[in-house]
Amino acid sequence: MAVIVLAIAALALFFPGTCLWIQTSWVNYLLMVVMFGMGLTLKPDDFLMVFKHPKDIFLGCAAQFTIMPLLAFGLGKVFGLDAGLLAGVILVGTCPGGTSSNVITYLSKGDVPLSVGMTSVNTLLAPVLTPAITWLFLRTTLRVDAWGMFFSIIKVVIIPIALGFVINRFLGKYTAKAKEALPLVSVTAITMIVAAVVSHNSGRIRETGLVIFVVVILHNLIGYAAGYLLGSILRLSLPKKKALSIEIGMQNSGLATSLAGTAFPGLAMATVPGAIFSVWHNISGAILANILRRMDG
Repeated sequence: MAVIVLAIAALALFFPGTCLWIQTSWVNYLLMVVMFGMGLTLKPDDFLMVFKHPKDIFLGCAAQFTIMPLLAFGLGKVFGLDAGLLAGVILVGTCPGGTSSNVITYLSKGDVPLSVGMTSVNTLLAPVLTPAITWLFLRTTLRVDAWGMFFSIIKVVIIPIALGFVINRFLGKYTAKAKEALPLVSVTAITMIVAAVVSHNSGRIRETGLVIFVVVILHNLIGYAAGYLLGSILRLSLPKKKALSIEIGMQNSGLATSLAGTAFPGLAMATVPGAIFSVWHNISGAILANILRRMDG
């Protein structure tokens, strides 16, 4: 996936005409497809983790919605990002963990139930916490449409996931075959989201120079390190430290890209950080999985 996303992103950036047929208005619908696929993979047992180990889930969720937003705001200020880019970086930071974090945790030999539990709970909390935290950081510099973000997350994330979960729960035997195609469908949808955003903003991305790439990469890498360090401070087991590191470092950047248009309709640059993060965290996640899986338990 990392190679595919990187190749398409490069094509859209340097030869935008090849991808302009993918409209930015499709982003929400493509993300809904990914979220519906996530819902199809969820089972009632996945939520038992919340009740079996509430402390781990609570700590993970608290870390997710504090570390990444604070990092985003701090990096944005240190590197002097303009209003649009700063808004986009903070949006990435306030979004829940990405769905690919569960796969990376599995490849890293981490605690997959903890990862799935954190992703599920963070996603359910996102309609309230993502708009609230974004407003908190940007209220003095930009007008933030928090209610618009709330309803957008409900429509684009919660409803598709809930629909997929219900269908899987009651019609599981009919969806078993469909699940085999989910990885391909998700990769295709994510790739099209990246292609749409990058191609329609290729000029703006090149104008920003390296600074936004540096901020995005640091945001992701420091998130990994902070998650692992937190797990070490709390004396969690190695598999849990791996899950916490990955879950905090990897964000649902597709959602951030989608929300940028809703929350900041006049700031086209706000979509750029999410698009770059989508490409980068799949590359870094694959590299991190190779490193973590070699660590002794």
